[in-house]
Amino acid sequence: MRVLLHTGKGGVGKTTLALATAMGAARHGHRVCVLSTDPAHSLADALGRSVAATATRVSEGVYAREIRTQVELDGAWTSIQAWLRELIREEADALVAEELLAFPGIEELVALRAVREVEESGDFDVCIVDCAPTGSTMRMLRFPDALRIFMAHFFDLERKGARLLRPFVRGFRAGRLLPQEEFFDAFERLYQEIEQVQRTLLDCERTSARLVVNPTRVVVEETRRSFAYLSLYGIATDAVLVNRVLPDAAGGGYFSRWAARERAELEEIERSFPVPIRRVSLRPSEVIGVEALEALARDLFGETDPAARLAPGRPIRIDRWQGCTRLEIDLPGVTKDEIDVMLKGSDLHLRVREGRRSIRLPDSLAGRRIERVRLCASVLEILFSDD
Repeated sequence: MRVLLHTGKGGVGKTTLALATAMGAARHGHRVCVLSTDPAHSLADALGRSVAATATRVSEGVYAREIRTQVELDGAWTSIQAWLRELIREEADALVAEELLAFPGIEELVALRAVREVEESGDFDVCIVDCAPTGSTMRMLRFPDALRIFMAHFFDLERKGARLLRPFVRGFRAGRLLPQEEFFDAFERLYQEIEQVQRTLLDCERTSARLVVNPTRVVVEETRRSFAYLSLYGIATDAVLVNRVLPDAAGGGYFSRWAARERAELEEIERSFPVPIRRVSLRPSEVIGVEALEALARDLFGETDPAARLAPGRPIRIDRWQGCTRLEIDLPGVTKDEIDVMLKGSDLHLRVREGRRSIRLPDSLAGRRIERVRLCASVLEILFSDD
């Protein structure tokens, strides 16, 4: 299954272009599911019809689904939920407890599992994810690494501690607050599911990010940062979609200065991103409904299949170079002062601006020293010793 992540700054038109992409892909014969992971869903607004928390047919070959965290929680993870409810209700009433169950990170967790559910259903060829604004998208992509670190360093310790204490507190109030084995089993299954989703997202043949941008300075700057963060997390970006470009006819009179600034930003976009740039003009009316979305898809992609991989390449690569093992990461628009690299055991810890990632190195690199780190032509190069 092909996975397309549409992300960008809030308000740039991610939902509209995600749906247009879906319509275009369906026109090429694909079965498409559009997932909205943004808590402020707008699929229904763009379609002009209601969209449910389950896959809803919205046009020929296209289904849409809005991920609603509370609905997902009510239908899954029974053992985890039961323990959390018991824990929270010691200090809060039932209604407050239900609200508190939506703890930080749960929305990212639910979104990742939804991608897996679409793939496992076998009903779709393409899953298009209408992501939340940039910050939430980066948290979603960072979540599997954070969960892996917890499982590696704390999970077994917590499980052993619970087993040790359980016989001594049985029958006491504290005994109800200790997780049972079912909780740990459920959490382990959950971790395995998230690992499967991460493997899909890191497969550049299957998953691509599409950055949606408007030709304005603030949006372009954030999009450049997003491109670097996606590369850091191992997600290949195969296109930048420029939305709401002024048509040529609007370039004179009152709009002349606006058009001049926009032309400058369009040139900056062309220089900033080493992937195909696709533009679509500002429409004379709001894009609402299937017909308007299909027309937008034709303008954006022409006869190209929107589900196709629009650019080759892998953002993270490991190869041999001059007798050493070399790790390369594409980081366009980043300076060396914005990068920190630290090796800790078999994990490589990277910071790029505000983005952080822990990369699990292959066994062949375990215990090796870092010989050199340099940034050359927008590529971070890390050389490992051979001893």
